[in-house]
Amino acid sequence: MQSMTRRTLLGSLAASTASTAAGAAAAAGAASTTAAVTAAGDRTKPIRTAIYGIGHAHAFGKLAALKAMPQFEVVGICEPDSTVPRNNKALDGVRWLTQREIVDDPTIEFIAVESRVRHNLQYAREAISANRFVHLDKAPGNDLPALKALLTEAGRRNRVVQMGYQWRYHPAMQAAIEAARKGWLGEVYSFRARIDKPTPAEDRRYLAEFRGGMMFELGCHLIDRATDLLGKPTRVTGHLFHHASQDDALADNTLAILEYPKVLAEISVAAMHPQGNAHRTIEITGTNGSAIVRPFSPYRLAMHLKDAAGPYPGGLYHTEFPPDRLAYAADFGEMARIIREGVKPTYAAAHDLMTHEVLLQACHQLTV
Repeated sequence: MQSMTRRTLLGSLAASTASTAAGAAAAAGAASTTAAVTAAGDRTKPIRTAIYGIGHAHAFGKLAALKAMPQFEVVGICEPDSTVPRNNKALDGVRWLTQREIVDDPTIEFIAVESRVRHNLQYAREAISANRFVHLDKAPGNDLPALKALLTEAGRRNRVVQMGYQWRYHPAMQAAIEAARKGWLGEVYSFRARIDKPTPAEDRRYLAEFRGGMMFELGCHLIDRATDLLGKPTRVTGHLFHHASQDDALADNTLAILEYPKVLAEISVAAMHPQGNAHRTIEITGTNGSAIVRPFSPYRLAMHLKDAAGPYPGGLYHTEFPPDRLAYAADFGEMARIIREGVKPTYAAAHDLMTHEVLLQACHQLTV
């Protein structure tokens, strides 16, 4: 994969941070305009929605969510890639659209880009050029200038690009980050996160397409959680290894180290653990103790504090949050409010751009 030099992008990225932040504000303002227009009619009218691509691992879950939510009306699906299978039962009864139909129909307000990663920035550009609001699943390609251009154009057109990072609305992770932000853990000095999973041979071949392998595929979710809490690191180091017995090119045992003035963040992702889902972990530690999310489902949080802080007692305290009634409902619920009510997105374009810069550095796709 082509490698970019970080120095060549620093000037444009500095400007991009300002412009994309302005773009995010403009997008929120645009959503307000949309809400004002809608208010003159029926603000409860379903948002006509199209799915662009179904090659992503999250595609069918997000299709199911959009079909189940009353805020949306799924118009149809477009999948230009003929190599993507179409034999999933979730596709029964759906209307198939052409690329022209998905961008030319002026009644479509929202497009969820759920394609294979190699296509997703292209599809998102087409959607933004057609003045659609966009949900862009992770990872948003491997071209940082192209992502910057997409977010800037979205802001210019008063539209929002919502990233599909999976655990932004995870209640246990939100509680752990809240504890860190509010000082209940004391002075935070460590963020550790791990995702392992067993990965079939066919998936390994596909994931090997991008340098960074498992870090690029799954580590992006955890980097998003680290940067949400800690911001932009001063240094990023990625360790990418192939340690499994399979004869392929996948970086299947990976580690990213994000350095901050007083915090180290360590994120590891591997493709070999047979019970990996049960051991997924985020642990944030400070001078008063730790907040530990493990596993990621069901939603469980362990607080282990020296002294009571906030709502948590001293000692070891466990809590479990109720399960989601519908996966991805929080993401799409926010998008519906952006489009219909004019709410400001929780995550600004500047954050999304910075997070992707960190991911590409960790995956050796953006070098210092």
